[in-house]
Amino acid sequence: MKQSLLLTLIALTVVACRKESDTPVDRDYTAAVDNDRAEVFFTDALKMSDAAYRDGDLPCAVAVTIDTVAVPHTMLIDFGTTNCTAADGRTRRGRLNVTFTGRYRDPGTVITITPEDYYVNDHRLQGVKTVTNAGLNGQGQPFFSVTVTGTVTAPDGSWTSTHNYQRTRTWIEGASTLNWLDDVYLISGGGSGVNRNGVPFTVAITAPLRVELDCPWIVSGVLQIVPSNLAVRTVDYGSGTCDAQVSVTVNGTTYTFGG
Repeated sequence: MKQSLLLTLIALTVVACRKESDTPVDRDYTAAVDNDRAEVFFTDALKMSDAAYRDGDLPCAVAVTIDTVAVPHTMLIDFGTTNCTAADGRTRRGRLNVTFTGRYRDPGTVITITPEDYYVNDHRLQGVKTVTNAGLNGQGQPFFSVTVTGTVTAPDGSWTSTHNYQRTRTWIEGASTLNWLDDVYLISGGGSGVNRNGVPFTVAITAPLRVELDCPWIVSGVLQIVPSNLAVRTVDYGSGTCDAQVSVTVNGTTYTFGG
């Protein structure tokens, strides 16, 4: 009888161990990849708008049309209907519709950017980005309130990710010059989204993201992404090098992908 009971307990233990080992380990980082692409592409949209207004044209734009009589003022940046590869290595096509109530540097100015049939590296960008000049912070630095409601769709149309951001953009370098390439910003705040697989997630920036306008990628900063009912994904943009490398750590395992 004791031997039968012992065999039964051993069998149950083996089954339990097998079930535990069969449980998939939570290491998927799709939400981190999708969020990174949206971070970079929507940041790029503001960069293109700023450059077009300052310079009056862009190397890859077919035409830049600015109307300062209309209220709010308008700017249409037309990249044409075929891809053009810019110096930063990105391809773009389509249009960016921009409205602005005043100069970028003026407190209270509201800038709204709306992509229209707009593609970056063949990914379609849709939605609205709004940037509001909030004046100077306690350190005398210009800062901006930024909101994004948008989507990114795969080149083949097989998936779409959704993104909603609420951010503070602080201008920490270059505000005293007219050369936009020396501008540096720190981005803080959070947001939420739904990745390509339909999984909701939240985003919280734990170390400000550093954006240098002479670099096409985020150069440093850390954020945490938490998909619904899953572990925290810690995304690290590095220590300041201008490269496309991003690392994400999930349940003790770190992966690297291109930005």
